[in-house]
Amino acid sequence: MNVLITGGAGFIGSYLAEALLEKGDTVRVIDDLSTGSLENVQHLQENPEFSLAVDTIMNENIMRELIGESDIVYHLAAGVGVKYVIDNALESLLTNIRGTEIVLELADSNGKKKVILTSTSEVYGKNGEVPFKEESDRVLGSVYSTRWGYSMSKAVDEFLALAYWRERSLPTVAVRLFNTCGPRQTGQYGMVVPRFVQSALLGEPLTIYGDGTQTRCFTYVGDVIDALIALAEDDRAVGEVFNVGSSEEVSIGELAERVIKLTGSTSEIRYISYEEAYGEGFEDMMRRVPDITKIQKLTGWTPRVNLDDLLATVIDYYKRKVLSYERE
Repeated sequence: MNVLITGGAGFIGSYLAEALLEKGDTVRVIDDLSTGSLENVQHLQENPEFSLAVDTIMNENIMRELIGESDIVYHLAAGVGVKYVIDNALESLLTNIRGTEIVLELADSNGKKKVILTSTSEVYGKNGEVPFKEESDRVLGSVYSTRWGYSMSKAVDEFLALAYWRERSLPTVAVRLFNTCGPRQTGQYGMVVPRFVQSALLGEPLTIYGDGTQTRCFTYVGDVIDALIALAEDDRAVGEVFNVGSSEEVSIGELAERVIKLTGSTSEIRYISYEEAYGEGFEDMMRRVPDITKIQKLTGWTPRVNLDDLLATVIDYYKRKVLSYERE
């Protein structure tokens, strides 16, 4: 197939490009490199079935050309990371909403191309009834809290995708990802696993925002890629929303302790307030756990890599990066 990946030079997108090339697909990527990087796809550049356009999805002319040449679109381009979306609120909102409008409009007008839209567990907001089911209520805070703008924009993306399917028969699938992690992920935009691992390897304090009792479920990127491809290949998924994540729940405090143990680090753990980390008025959700029954029943998918093994892959990756820096 001819595949287009928006945001394909990002962490998840680069792994998806690898997997699709291995399947024999022709893969085109568009990425403005705001949070992605050339390093993520450098090893793919020599493959004649791979091409990269360094541009924004807001460029309708190039998007029209790329979508016109594709059989399916994996739409991953979006603002990523709590820190990034807070620091770049307007850009994130416009990219998420107008960017998705452009993708859906052009996919619809260029032969009803299938669109796999990656969404986020952030859409559930402050709902405390876990595990989250796809039809669970969304509970959000005030519009004065920038955090909830990202959640709202991704929910709008889902509403748009579902409306295009219901009213125009454009085949769309929305996938809510829960804390995807693995090698190549950067801690630059607030992602906690690479941030903790890098600090531990350098012997620096692991900084926890809040009291550390908040819990998350971390999913290995390879498992996420398997889920995306399985949903793309199953026409029964069209017009639906799916949770994709691990059900192995861990507190952020325990996560820090595990990283220190697995790295053999002497690092300490320090705590700072959310206000100090993100500014006044920041709100967080205390638990975020997916119910993955829906995708399991449809495709048989289930995450295979547990948290300790996931952490081991990230630790090994950053150890090799440190060694390469030292050689240079």
